[in-house]
Amino acid sequence: MSAKTRERIGDLFSYLFMLVIFVFFAWPLLWLLSLALRTRKEVFLGVSRFIPKAPTLDNFAMILSSDKFLAYLWNALKLSCLSAVGCLIVALPAAYAFSRFRFRGKGAWMMALLSVQMISPLVIMVPLYRYMASIGLTDSHFGATMVYIALSVPMVTWILKGTIDGIPAALDEAAMIDGCNRFGVFLRVVLPLSTPGIASAFIIAVIGGWSQFLVPFLLITKESLTPIGVGIFQYAGTQNDSSIQLLAAACLVSVVPAIVAFLALQRLILGALTAGAVKG
Repeated sequence: MSAKTRERIGDLFSYLFMLVIFVFFAWPLLWLLSLALRTRKEVFLGVSRFIPKAPTLDNFAMILSSDKFLAYLWNALKLSCLSAVGCLIVALPAAYAFSRFRFRGKGAWMMALLSVQMISPLVIMVPLYRYMASIGLTDSHFGATMVYIALSVPMVTWILKGTIDGIPAALDEAAMIDGCNRFGVFLRVVLPLSTPGIASAFIIAVIGGWSQFLVPFLLITKESLTPIGVGIFQYAGTQNDSSIQLLAAACLVSVVPAIVAFLALQRLILGALTAGAVKG
């Protein structure tokens, strides 16, 4: 067997493997779409066919015309965008410092930062709730945003460090020779050249904030402040089986924006994740 034939067979198995993975993860979403396109009567009769007999968009229209669900969507967008902006404000200077400065224990600090990302929110939720309640930041978008930022900063810092690593340090030195101080170099040289990585980190932080469930579930009890993930959970607990088509439509409305954003910007995101990986 020639090397070219072995390469083609390897490519074929790779594509088959990726197809299996795609079907595995896409199948629940396709069933959600099938349920969301059914009428209440068809769901109530328990028809198990994959393609609905009489597809309808009424469920989506009902969800998107509901003031309650629109408020859930707005709350999720507000929390995720504010937390992403706050995360960049904290992570950008930290990433620049880790990339450009040399100090004792730098590697240990980087690993400690990454280890924070590995801690499950479940471990800290009880003491975090008691602490937030003691300072009056429960039932508050500000309090939830602060927690979102704390959970996202480690990963975003690593992403931005990789981006800044890919910018030649000689540009910093040239700017300093021309009279810039460190802050001027950071503001006028590093930030403009890091724009693709910053955009990618922002998108990743927004998607992470959008998918948050445990934090708002524990810290927010007012329905007017609830984001879409918790709103759907609460809605599911108050409905009967004949409303499953509305629940499926609501789940798709909450999931699709994140999927579309990632698929549309995957090159930008992957570029930021791998930036600096082959530096030097």
